[in-house]
This record gives sequence, C-alpha cells and structure tokens, in this order.
Amino acid sequence: MAFENKEGQRVPNVTFHTRKDDQWVDISTNELFAGKTVAVFALPGAFTPTCSSTHLPRYNELAPVLFENGVDEIVCLSVNDTFVMNAWLADQEAENITVIPDGNGEFSEGMGLLVDKDDLGFGKRSWRYSMLVKDGVIAKMFIEPEKPGDPFEVSDADTMLEYINPQAKAPSSISIITKPGCPFCARAKQALLDKGLRYEEVILGTDATSVSLKAISGRSTVPQVFIDGKHIGGSEELDAHLAG
Repeated sequence: MAFENKEGQRVPNVTFHTRKDDQWVDISTNELFAGKTVAVFALPGAFTPTCSSTHLPRYNELAPVLFENGVDEIVCLSVNDTFVMNAWLADQEAENITVIPDGNGEFSEGMGLLVDKDDLGFGKRSWRYSMLVKDGVIAKMFIEPEKPGDPFEVSDADTMLEYINPQAKAPSSISIITKPGCPFCARAKQALLDKGLRYEEVILGTDATSVSLKAISGRSTVPQVFIDGKHIGGSEELDAHLAG
C-alpha cells in the first residue's frame, strides 16, 4: 500500500507527553503548530545510525538558514518515549531542534506512516519523512520511497531548504583542530566567529592526538582549519582565506 501524501490536510490532533525540568508537560499539536511555520522530520528511532549521523545533525546545522527563510521551529519526531528523546537531544547537542516523542505512535498512525519494524525488534515505528507545516496545515511532504530497509533520499535538510528557497546558501562545513591554551587557536576561532561562521572544534588530547593531526593535515602545529573538505591551514592562512 502506497503512503498517502497529505499535503493540504491538517496534521493529526494528538497530545504528546513530554518531560521538561523533571516535570511532565503535555504538548498538543495545536500548541506545536498553530500560527507557526514548522519544519518536521520524522525518523524510525533515536540513537539509530542514519538518524544520529546525518538526519538530525544536518537539520541542526542548517537551522540558522531555515530560520532566516521563514521557518519558526524545527521538530524531530520519533516513536520513542520522552526520556529517550531528551537523552538523544543532549547527546547530539542539537540546540536548534525540538524533539517530540510520539511514544504511542498516535501521530505517526494519523499520518498513515506507522510501519512494522518487527524484523529489527523495534515494533511499530514511523516511516522516515519530512514536511513543512504552516499553521497546522501540511504545505509540503517529502516521503521516503517504499524500499526495503531505511531509505534516506528525500527527507533530508538540504532538500527542505531547496524547497523553501532554492537560492538560499547552506553554511560552510568548518572544522578546526586545536589544543588547550593555544593563542593562535583562539585567534582562528575568533576570526570565524567575527565572520558569523559556525565551526566544529576537535581538541587534541580530548578528541584526537598529534598522530591524528599529522595524518589528517600533514602538519604538527595547531590550529588546522578545514572548510568544505578543503585544508585551509593555520591562523594566518585562515585570515588570508577569509579576507579573499
């Protein structure tokens, strides 16, 4: 049975049971969607490989651009309980994402996207999809194709951004290798911040060793900056790159 595209319809009327500050907090779909433009991505399970390595991190990374282009909130939904979802959010450090536990699968069932994952011992879970919801009405859906396994082809953050604004520019992927107490590292990080550029920091002695630094960059000094897969170099080389 093919999944139904529900564009133009209202989202299911469901109350989600969440935990916030050690208290139970019920959130209705009306509270979640009314008067807002919300980008939703649903996935089979927290802590699972594709969800943790790609789906959620990329939505978190593109969040500032999505917000600039009219999205008020980004919601990640899964058929997990609120404790699991909160722990996953903390583990992912995804500060731009609101996680919603569809613990009983009511919302996913209402969307017609609750599927059996018995072969994996998961029971019933959500099929992977994304949608743009405006004031409770589904404006656009990207439903993964019905293939064996867990396809991940159309519900990604880049596809959502392309739909919302084809001219929008995704932020560069920046990684900087540093070590504690390094003044040149501090200078490089500040240069990136001054340009409004987000980066991921890899700290020697915590996340990697000097062996990794040499293997990755061919150099033994820090910082070493990489932008969109290209090795930029140290702080002076970064300054020259940003000035150009």
